[in-house]
Amino acid sequence: MEIRELLIALWPLLAFQVIMMVAALISIARRGETKKLPKLVWVMIVVFINILGPILYFMLGKGESQDNEQYRD
Repeated sequence: MEIRELLIALWPLLAFQVIMMVAALISIARRGETKKLPKLVWVMIVVFINILGPILYFMLGKGESQDNEQYRD
């Protein structure tokens, strides 16, 4: 299998990874506080643990938004 064929086969997975990472980083930046770990640790997890990092953040770190919680502009 050539590199070009491999890239064509993997591009949906790569696109999913980038979209999830960007969404998680935006969420971390806008959120006042995160659950379980400090923001910097969540950023490192999201950036360095491919695919699973953003999923872990959305499952464990983001938590439920509260009615009185406001995002920073």
